[in-house]
Amino acid sequence: MFKVAFIGAGSLGFTRQLLGDILTVPEFKNIEVAFTDINPDNLRMVTELCQRDIIENGLDIKIQATLDRREAFRDAKYVINCVRIGMLEGFETDVEIPLKYGVDQCVGDTLCIGGIMYGQRGIDAMLGFCKDIREVARPDCMLLNYSNPNAMVTWACNKYGGVPTLGLCHGVQHGHEQIAKALGRDKKDVDIICAGLNHQTWYISVKTDGVERTGELYDYMAKADFAKDENIRLDVMKNFGYYSTESNGHLSEYLMWYRKRPEDMEKWINYSSWIQGETAGYLRVCREGRNWFETDFPNWMKEPPREYTEEKRSTEHGSYIIEGLETGRCYRGHFNVMNNGTITNLPDECVVEVPCYVDGNGISVPKVGNLPLGCAAVCSQSVWVQKLSVEAAVNADINLLYQAAMMDPLTGSVCTPDEIKQMVDEMLVAGEKWLPQYKDEIEKAKVRLCDKKVPYRPVKGFKLETKTAEEMKENEEYYRELSQAAAKENVTID
Repeated sequence: MFKVAFIGAGSLGFTRQLLGDILTVPEFKNIEVAFTDINPDNLRMVTELCQRDIIENGLDIKIQATLDRREAFRDAKYVINCVRIGMLEGFETDVEIPLKYGVDQCVGDTLCIGGIMYGQRGIDAMLGFCKDIREVARPDCMLLNYSNPNAMVTWACNKYGGVPTLGLCHGVQHGHEQIAKALGRDKKDVDIICAGLNHQTWYISVKTDGVERTGELYDYMAKADFAKDENIRLDVMKNFGYYSTESNGHLSEYLMWYRKRPEDMEKWINYSSWIQGETAGYLRVCREGRNWFETDFPNWMKEPPREYTEEKRSTEHGSYIIEGLETGRCYRGHFNVMNNGTITNLPDECVVEVPCYVDGNGISVPKVGNLPLGCAAVCSQSVWVQKLSVEAAVNADINLLYQAAMMDPLTGSVCTPDEIKQMVDEMLVAGEKWLPQYKDEIEKAKVRLCDKKVPYRPVKGFKLETKTAEEMKENEEYYRELSQAAAKENVTID
C-alpha cells in the first residue's frame, strides 16, 4: 500500500485519466488516494466522478478530498502536480499584456515572456508545496510535475525545494507517433532517442529494424499527410536536421524567426487547430473548456463510468513510473531531470528531457552525450532564459527577471530593453496577488508605470473569438474532448 496525492485535482480530464491509469495496475487496487484543490466546486465534481468510477470498477478505495493540501500530502509517497497558478485570470496577463508591446504568443506557458512570468508565479508556489511535502509526506516522497513551465518548475523543486522531482510531458510520444506514421511503421517498431529541453526536444536517433533512418527522415515527414500542419517544425528540421517535439504554435514562440513580423505570420499559421499558431489560441480553448465543463458536467455523471482496463490506459508517464518503482517492471520513457552530464554540451545545472529507465531500483538516466551542434545551440539560448527565470523567482530579483526577458529569443527579437522592462513592470503589477515574493518590487514598478516613457506598439494578432456554451452545444462531442484536453491547465490553486 502507498498513498498518492493529486494537487490541482480540480482538473477534470487530467486527474480522472491519471487516476484511471494508476488504478489499471493490478497491484494498486488498495492504494490510498487524496485530491486537493482550492476550488471547492471543481474538487467536488471531480471527486464525485472519480469516486463513481472507482465503485463501478469494484474497488474499495475512498478518495480523500480536502481543501487542505497538507492533509492531502500527509504520508503520501507520490504527489502528482497539475496546477495552474493564477488560473485563467493570470494566464490572460501572460498573453494579453505582451500583445500591447508587439509580442504575439500562441500559448505562453513555457518560454517567451508569458512562460517567464508564469514561472515566477509557479516557482514560488511550488516551493511552498515542497515545504509541506518535506514536513508531512513520507521521507521518500517523489513529486511528479505536470505543470508548466515544466523545466523551470522541475529545476526549482530539485535545486531549492528539497524534494526529488520528475517533470513529465507527452510531447515525445506524440512526435514518435508522427514519425512512425510517416515511415509507414507501427510505433512499437520505431526506436527513438529524443533529447533536449522540455518542448524543445530533438529526435536525434530514429531506427527501424536496427537501421538508422534520421538522415532520410525529412523526406518522409515532408510527404506525410500531416505535413501541411507542421510547416514550422519541418522548416526547423530542414535547417537544423532533426525533428522537434513541439507543434507549430508552441515551437514558433520559442524561436526568434516565425512570429516577430505580423505581415509574415500568415505564412506559418492556420486555423485548423489552435496549436497551429493562433494568437492566444491556448487561452481561448482553456476558456471554452472551462465554460463547457461547467455546462456539461451533469451529463458526465449520466454516462458509463471509465473502465480501468489496459486498453483504456493512456501514454502519460506517471502511472508507468509508479508501476516500475513499486513492482519492479521496467519502463522506458522520456522524463525531465537535472542534467548532471547527461547531455554533455548543455550545462550540468539545467533540466533536460532525455530517455530514462524505471524499475525497482529507481530511475536510471543513461548518458546521451553531445546533442547535434545546431540543436544544442538552440537549447543553450533557452537554458539561460530558464536559469535567469528560476533564480529571479527564487530570489525576487527584478534585474534577473528583466535579463531573462531580454534574452528570450522572441521577446528580444521584437522589443527593445526599455520596452521589455516596462512590459515586465506591467505584468508584475497585473499579477500582484500571485507574486508575494515581489511585493517590494511591485510597489516600485507601480511608481515607474505612473511615469510611463515607452509607447505601446500593439499587435492585433491572429485571433478567433471564444465561443459561448450555447454555441458549443452545436458540436458537443468536439467540445467535450476539448474540455478534457485543456483540463490540465484549467485548474485553480493559490
